[in-house]
Amino acid sequence: MAANKSFTIVEYFGGDDGYRCGYCKNEKGNFSHGMWSHTMTVQDYQDLIDRGWRRSGKYVYKPIMNKTCCPQYTIRCHALKFQPSKSHKKSLKKMNKFISNGELPTGQDDARPQEPSKVCHAEVKCAAITDIQKEVAECPTVTEVQKEAADAAPTGPETTKKDLMSAPDGRTTATSTKAVMGADPSRPPCRKAKELRKERRLQKEQMRQKADGVSSIVSSTPPTPTHASQPKTLEDFIDESLPDKSSHCLEVRLVRANPPSPQFKASFDASYQVYKLYQMAIHKDPPDKPSESQFRRFLCDSPLEAEYSPDGPEVGYGSFHQQYWLDGRLVAVGVIDILPTCVSSVYLYYHPDSASLSLGSYSALREIAFTRQLQKQSPKLCFYYLGFYIHSCPKMRYKGQYRPSDLLCPETYAWVAIERCILQLENSRYARFNQDPDAGDARALKDVGRAMVLYRRAVMPYAAYSRKRKGSSDETEVQQFAGLLGQDCAERILLYRA
Repeated sequence: MAANKSFTIVEYFGGDDGYRCGYCKNEKGNFSHGMWSHTMTVQDYQDLIDRGWRRSGKYVYKPIMNKTCCPQYTIRCHALKFQPSKSHKKSLKKMNKFISNGELPTGQDDARPQEPSKVCHAEVKCAAITDIQKEVAECPTVTEVQKEAADAAPTGPETTKKDLMSAPDGRTTATSTKAVMGADPSRPPCRKAKELRKERRLQKEQMRQKADGVSSIVSSTPPTPTHASQPKTLEDFIDESLPDKSSHCLEVRLVRANPPSPQFKASFDASYQVYKLYQMAIHKDPPDKPSESQFRRFLCDSPLEAEYSPDGPEVGYGSFHQQYWLDGRLVAVGVIDILPTCVSSVYLYYHPDSASLSLGSYSALREIAFTRQLQKQSPKLCFYYLGFYIHSCPKMRYKGQYRPSDLLCPETYAWVAIERCILQLENSRYARFNQDPDAGDARALKDVGRAMVLYRRAVMPYAAYSRKRKGSSDETEVQQFAGLLGQDCAERILLYRA
């Protein structure tokens, strides 16, 4: 066995028993297949979520779509084509207005309700099993890549810190000017007040830099507007010009959760306290329920291995926390996975005192912008996964507002535009989205004998395992497990056999 080979190692738990649904509160209506992942490669998890799986901590589950009370469809947004809606712009402007002049809006967070945490019914059983990663060769050691909060280049004593997601080249988008019909053609066209204010701010900044001894050139004529018909991008709205003396400073820091980076460890207690307050205020948990150990299992522990690739993002792949620091105080945390073709949202929690800032909607937009930023380093990383779309639960339909987006067909695992899917979901909770009657699962299981298992510290195909274990009665279980994974994943992912 190659010393530098990484494996995904799981235990499968089936899905025959129903349990309480966190959406409609049906006591026995939620059905899903589950497995406990001791370790997992990012490519394997990417392939699994593209077949309807999703993780909660180290527990990975797949809803039984035609049986569960609230079918949960995997949803992805085309990050590069995303254009913020009117409500999205409102959320971004609300935050910018607060940072700029300290004006705090009233009301609660307007979007991004959270999915209930999944309690693994086999967690106690798994805890007693020896750490199986040691049974196979470990991954090669890699240098931890850390992403630190960056300050803007100082230009004077009053320089304000830049938001981390601002455009790397500091660009601004000029607003087009339109001449009014019938105006004197010999006179210059009227210009928008917003553009004039922006120009005055720019000239004021250039004059201040000159006074401070910083080399700059002040143009005697206003810049010529370009791209007259091009709408403002998401980054333009996030990076709205702020005055020299903003009332607040927002920093977004990316810290690796697994293995935990020094920044993650240093901020762990602050992060846990925000989570505890969030669960008690938003989800009405009793004070003893959001314990530190529960927080670790749910949002800190991850089976994903930290991986790096020459053509991948500089921060690497794996599990991260994206922290929102307002004036040096942690106010929100977005838990995300960076995978080969997407950024996958896991959870978002925020300080209840900051609920009026619409941090749910704001952080989702920031994660889309972050995906676009990573795509510049890794061209195939171009999607933003929002978890599950549940049409039968009205409060979870907000995910469909991040467009263009697709839903995953539960039978063929083909992606279908959400507009087409919603028409079907209005008539039925469960639907096959792929309209081609001849289409099937392109990666369907064809030979269970080639599925891989881990038995007595040896990796072998299931056919070899079954010969060793004459009279073994687990073929039905392995057949079901491998069928859910598909042939490709079944030949890579190791199913632990006691």
